[in-house]
Amino acid sequence: MPTADRLRLLLPRQLRELPADLGAALAVLLVTDLFVLVPVLNETPLRVVLGLPLVLFVPGYVFIAALFPEAGESPADSESDPAATDSESSGIDGIERVALSFGLSIAIVPLIGLVLNFTPWGIRLIPILTALNGFTLAATAVAARRRWAIPESERLAVPYRRWLAAGKAELFEPNGRADIALNVLLVVSVLLAFGSVAYAVSVPQQGESFTEFYLLTENEEDELIASEYPAEFTVGESQSITVGIENHEHETIDYTVVTLLQRTQRSNNSTTVVAERELSRVSTTLSDNETWREKQEVTPTMTGDNLRLLYLLYKGTPPQNPSIESSHRNNYIWINVSSRR
Repeated sequence: MPTADRLRLLLPRQLRELPADLGAALAVLLVTDLFVLVPVLNETPLRVVLGLPLVLFVPGYVFIAALFPEAGESPADSESDPAATDSESSGIDGIERVALSFGLSIAIVPLIGLVLNFTPWGIRLIPILTALNGFTLAATAVAARRRWAIPESERLAVPYRRWLAAGKAELFEPNGRADIALNVLLVVSVLLAFGSVAYAVSVPQQGESFTEFYLLTENEEDELIASEYPAEFTVGESQSITVGIENHEHETIDYTVVTLLQRTQRSNNSTTVVAERELSRVSTTLSDNETWREKQEVTPTMTGDNLRLLYLLYKGTPPQNPSIESSHRNNYIWINVSSRR
């Protein structure tokens, strides 16, 4: 007995008898899980190459397989056999099955994401992957059970062996020079197509590079909002403001936030700094698309009206005398600071 057959006998009966198309769907699911979860593999372009069919085709295919376990007939088969046209058939042909698989996948995956959005897990990688695994496994089990329940002659069967034999004959047993040239052209085209996809995935085009820098406060529901900033302070007493940074620079950046309290004079559309106190410096390192937020306690050290509470963002180390002109980004609010009563 060949080694492959011996290994096959070690599998449970349900897996041994699983139809080839459903087995292929589970294989895509398993391999994609490996390339998403395993640390070394998830850094390769194959993660995206395998993830696309899992998201765009496999869920819809196994769902359609569960709804239509019967073999369908193509229009050509119906024309060649008029009697088959008159008989009732609940199956669908291969073109319809593929088209519906894509369409239903595009509908099913967003619905799964919508449901996850209302759960404590949210729309994150592991919850989405777990939900897709659960849906695919459940639909595959239903499809296999329904297909086993109907007569073998009526079951859907993907003729992959016939396709492989026909493809092998076309490639390695051409009928003439024209067939040889077409086969070479086909192989080159397929290689170029796969190469283009691999290059596009491994070397993605970078969009605009920028850094978001913002200030937030908490409302009565403890939600962060970009309004209702504190305006009245007492010297020596603290109030909180949340500082946020989002890195979209396509590289890892070292950031430093410098907080200044300034007394200024404004005239002729210009602002002159009369006095200045540095309140804090905070540094952080962010990878691309990473977000940093920190709730900071602001404790004024000078009194006055219309003082400028200035936040300066720098890439790397800030200068000895930070200013708006030298900063990468800046935000400020106007506050009044009174003396202790």
